[in-house]
Amino acid sequence: MAAELFVIGVLPVLLALAAGWDLASFTIPNGISFALLGTFALFVLVVHMAPSAIGQHLAGGGIGLAAGFALFAFGYIGGGDAKLFACTALWLGLSDLASYALLATVAGGALALLLMGARRLPLPQFLSRETWLVRLHDAKSGIPYGVALAIGALLILPQTEIFRLALGR
Repeated sequence: MAAELFVIGVLPVLLALAAGWDLASFTIPNGISFALLGTFALFVLVVHMAPSAIGQHLAGGGIGLAAGFALFAFGYIGGGDAKLFACTALWLGLSDLASYALLATVAGGALALLLMGARRLPLPQFLSRETWLVRLHDAKSGIPYGVALAIGALLILPQTEIFRLALGR
């Protein structure tokens, strides 16, 4: 029951928080990344994950961290996005990392196209009072990639190893 709560409840809520925060402020607080790490550690304990499986998840998180910070170093994503990618990769492990990265990339491309299109249109007056929308609408602003990372994770979650493990399948 606790394992289900972590995977079906806590993980999606943390991902949604990260997406919402990034959308509103172009930042993802470190507390969300720490919460993802902490809840993964609790999940491991609750499901009595085998050491080899823990290693696979740590490897996925390590690869996610390296890839995320490489993208950050080249200026493609922000530091919060890099940490969110690494923490989500830890949860998903090696077995689901490639699928997650592909879905997050497609979601990021769709988000970028959507924002570029919306930014070509004038922001309606009644929305211009919302500073976060003005910032999001500004063509000089970046893309809140945490939204795409969360969407990718939420789309793949029902097909993942951790989902099956949490449900006892």
